[in-house]
Amino acid sequence: MLISVTALRAQKNKDPENWNKIGETTLDFKTTKGVVSIVNVDNFKALRIKTDAPVHVDNIVVVYDTGDPANVPVRYDFKAGIESRSINLQDATRKIKEVDVMYRLVVNSKIDKATIGIWGTK
Repeated sequence: MLISVTALRAQKNKDPENWNKIGETTLDFKTTKGVVSIVNVDNFKALRIKTDAPVHVDNIVVVYDTGDPANVPVRYDFKAGIESRSINLQDATRKIKEVDVMYRLVVNSKIDKATIGIWGTK
């Protein structure tokens, strides 16, 4: 029997020329959802998440320009300045309008706000 397990791992950005920042928002920890409006609505094959403070991201919801959502589980405690691995999207032909981020403060963190950025590649 073969069992495969995939885990989300943070990494330093090793190929910045292929990734463009497509949006960001400030999280205030008074809610559990942040909305990142995409600067130029476009299609992307993969996304990355980067934050400047410790944040637990449970999942993201990619909202396409048609209004259709796609739920993408993340379930990762981000450290300040570390970005996620590439999050491949199932449909790279549809244009992304926004990315909703479901988050919470990392346990024992004493911050008031965090900036979260979404990076995309085609």
